[in-house]
Amino acid sequence: MKKSILAMMTAAAVVLAACGGSGASTSGSDAGSTKAAADSSEKSSEEGGSGSEAAGGKQHIDVIAKGFQHQFWKAVEQGSKKAAEEFNVDVTFQGPDTESNIAQQIEYLDAAIAKKPTAICLAALDTKACLSSIENAMNADIPIIGFDSGVPDAPSGAIKANAATDNTAAGALAADQLYELIKDKLDGEKPVRIGVIAQESNSQSIVARTKGFVDEMTKKVGEDKVSVEGHDSLKKEKSGAKLILDVGIPAEVKDADAAAVASAILEKEDLIAVYGSNEFASNAIITANEGLDKIGEGKVVAVGFDAGAKLLDAVRSGLFAGAVTQDPVQIGYQAVKLAVEAADGKAVSDVDTGAKWYDKNNMEDSEIKPCLYE
Repeated sequence: MKKSILAMMTAAAVVLAACGGSGASTSGSDAGSTKAAADSSEKSSEEGGSGSEAAGGKQHIDVIAKGFQHQFWKAVEQGSKKAAEEFNVDVTFQGPDTESNIAQQIEYLDAAIAKKPTAICLAALDTKACLSSIENAMNADIPIIGFDSGVPDAPSGAIKANAATDNTAAGALAADQLYELIKDKLDGEKPVRIGVIAQESNSQSIVARTKGFVDEMTKKVGEDKVSVEGHDSLKKEKSGAKLILDVGIPAEVKDADAAAVASAILEKEDLIAVYGSNEFASNAIITANEGLDKIGEGKVVAVGFDAGAKLLDAVRSGLFAGAVTQDPVQIGYQAVKLAVEAADGKAVSDVDTGAKWYDKNNMEDSEIKPCLYE
């Protein structure tokens, strides 16, 4: 009878070990399999120790992303593995099957907290939904580091620091690159227009990318020579302007609405360039152009932001002159680095993980290619 019970317990353990799925991976200079991590966690629980103690004295960092299957998050994971090796820590990288599966992300977060890791890195899908879990981590003295979009509106003191893109600076980078491409067209007698397409006027990151672009282009050309028109969120009209920055934002975040806004701007005769401040907006420009044929080499200059299959194809073909991408590898690397420092009791502060300009000439470069997720 004892043998029968033992066999049943062994079978159950095998089933449980198989339930981890593909939504998690473990890395580190001597990181084992997912089953080994589970066994280590069980041992820690039995001995009353922390996750880092269970790993033989190593620090253990749980990285919980917004997703796992997307190429962007795979690049973030790549950066977290690089940091794990450099700082001699164990890292578990997890994320829900889709970026709409809030409940699954919370399950990962709660499971991580229960193991008492040295620190947690979190890119929250919904901060409000995570509040109870975040409070549990705070009560357990587990430092949390935000990454990518971070954990906006988290309780004071809950997030020690963030590893994320400075979106204002990234928007300015797009303006700097576009200015070099069109500056010879700014000296004519008649005013010219640059379209600025944004997904929405509420998202903090998108607003920063849009405003960063507008402010930098205004600085480049001269404040007294630029009129910002279109959407009320950034409007600053000026008569006799040399350059019109025409901001278009759809009423709803729908592909058809965004394409209609982009189409209205592309049809304007004085248009010399257009900018999409994220993948959604860039794709809207591409869709609108399908029936207009206004952008491309020798035509209206288009630049974008982010990556994705559609935008990457547009850059490769010359339809877009280039685009700005975040650096997901650095996001993962810096998040883990901050987590290690916070766990060691060091003072930490937000880190700008940077952004990069890419065009068809540098897309295969070693520093650029990992950032160009499909």
